[in-house]
Amino acid sequence: MKWALLSVWDKTGIVDLAKVLVEHGFGILSSGGTGAALAEAGIPYTDVSTYTGSPEMMHGRVKTLHPKIHGGILGRRGIDDAVMQEHGIEPIDLVVVNLYPFEAMRDAGLGIDEIIEYIDIGGPAMVRAAAKNHKHVAVVVDTGDYGEVADAVRRGGFTAEERLALAAKAFARTAAYDGAIVNYLTGIGRSFPETLTLQFGNGRALRYGENPHQAAAVYGDTGLAGEEPLQGKAMSYNNYLDVNAAVGLLREFDECAVVIVKHNNPCGVATGENLLETYIAAREVDPISAYGSIVAMNREVGADVARELAGTFVEVVVAPSFTPEALEIMKAKENMRVLRLPEPVVRDEVRSIDGGALIQRTEPYREDWRVVTEREPTAHEMQAMQLALKVCKHTKSNAIVFADEKAVIGIGAGQMNRVESAKIAAANARTPLAGSAVASDAFLPFPDTLEVAAAAGATALVQPGGSIRDQEVIDAANRLNVAMIFTGVRHFRH
Repeated sequence: MKWALLSVWDKTGIVDLAKVLVEHGFGILSSGGTGAALAEAGIPYTDVSTYTGSPEMMHGRVKTLHPKIHGGILGRRGIDDAVMQEHGIEPIDLVVVNLYPFEAMRDAGLGIDEIIEYIDIGGPAMVRAAAKNHKHVAVVVDTGDYGEVADAVRRGGFTAEERLALAAKAFARTAAYDGAIVNYLTGIGRSFPETLTLQFGNGRALRYGENPHQAAAVYGDTGLAGEEPLQGKAMSYNNYLDVNAAVGLLREFDECAVVIVKHNNPCGVATGENLLETYIAAREVDPISAYGSIVAMNREVGADVARELAGTFVEVVVAPSFTPEALEIMKAKENMRVLRLPEPVVRDEVRSIDGGALIQRTEPYREDWRVVTEREPTAHEMQAMQLALKVCKHTKSNAIVFADEKAVIGIGAGQMNRVESAKIAAANARTPLAGSAVASDAFLPFPDTLEVAAAAGATALVQPGGSIRDQEVIDAANRLNVAMIFTGVRHFRH
C-alpha cells in the first residue's frame, strides 16, 4: 500500500484530495484538525499517534517528530529498505503539508508570547525531509496544486520532473517562512529588522536589461510585477521601470487622469471629464517626448481612445480595463503592450547598492499647506498648485513643474540645480505660462528660481520651505505678487 501523510492548517480542498487518494489505494496518515476534517467527511485514516505508538503531547507541539514519520519520509527506496522493515517504518510516498499561519498572525499584531505558538516546527521538518527525498516522495505545500496532484494520482504517479518542481516549491516556502520569522524576531523594538530576508517568486528572464549588453529578470506575482500583457510584445526591463513610475503618479488622482512617462519621468499629465480629451491634453504637453512613451490611464479604455493610441507609437498602455472593441483596434499595433492596471501592493522600497541594499518606507503623512505671502492664492491657483505638486513628487530631482488646474504645462527634471530645471520647464512649455502655478520638490535656497518662474508667467508657487533664506524668497514673492505656499514636506526623488 502507498501512504500519504496529510497535515494542513488550511483545510481548503483537503477532503476532495483525500477522496482521490483513497479511491486509488492510498492509506492516509493524519492527526489533529486535519484528521477531524477527514473523519467528519467519512474518509478512513490512521492517526499518527496510533501509527507511531507515541501520544501527541505538549498541546500539539510534538506529534509528527518521530522516527517512524521521518524515517518513512526520508527512507531511500532500495537502500534503506531493510532498516525501515526492521523498525516497522512504512514508506511514505506523498506528504501534503501547509504551515501554521505565522505571517498572518504577525500582521494581526499579536504579542510575542502568542505569536511564538504560530511558529511551525513539525510542518517545516516534514516538508524539508520530503523535498530532500523528492526522488521517492512527492511534497505538496500549496492548496492550488491539489488538482495537479489528483491528476498525477489518477494516472499512477508523479514524474521525476514533477517531484523536483514540487520539492523546489517546498524549499521556497520554508525559506520564506523562516525569513518571515527572522524579520519579525530581529525587528522587535526596531523600525527595520537587523537581518532582512526578502523573497519574490515567479521569476522570468527578460530579453536584456537597461541596455542590450545587460542581463535582466523580473520577479513577483502580485502588483505590476505579476502582470503580463493582454497583447503585444513581452515587457522589457525599462518598460517595467517606466510603468511603475507612471502608475505611481496615476494613483495620486481620483478624477479621470492620464499620465505619460518617458525615461522614468512624466512628460505629460492631465485631468478631465472625458478620457479621450484627457489623453490628448496629456499628450500635447510634450508630443515629441510622448513618442515611444508609457501611457497610464485610470478609466476604462474604449474604442475612441484605442483609435487615438493606435495612431502613434506607444510602448505600453496601462488601464484598469479595456472594452473588447478597444482590444481589437489595438491589435493592429503588434508591438504595443496592453497591460491591466492591478491593485496597488504596499511594501517597502528596495534599491540595491554596492554590497547591500537601501530600504525606504513611506509612512502616512500630511502636508501642512500654509500661505506665507501677503497675497492669498485664488481657487484657480490652488487647484493648479495641487496638480503641479502631485506631478512634482514623481519627477526626478531637482524638479520644477508648471501647471494649470487641468494639465501640466512645463516640466523640468533631473537637473543639478533647480534654476536650470525652472528654465527648462519654461522653455519647453507649448502653451503660455501666464497665470500658471509652479511646484518645487524641495525648498528654494535663493529667490532666483521663483524669479525665473514669475518671469515666465507663474503667479503662484508651492514648495516645502525650510531654507535659511526663506524670508528672502518670501520677500521676492511679495515684490513679484506671487502667492506662495509652504507645505513642510520635501519630495526628493533620486
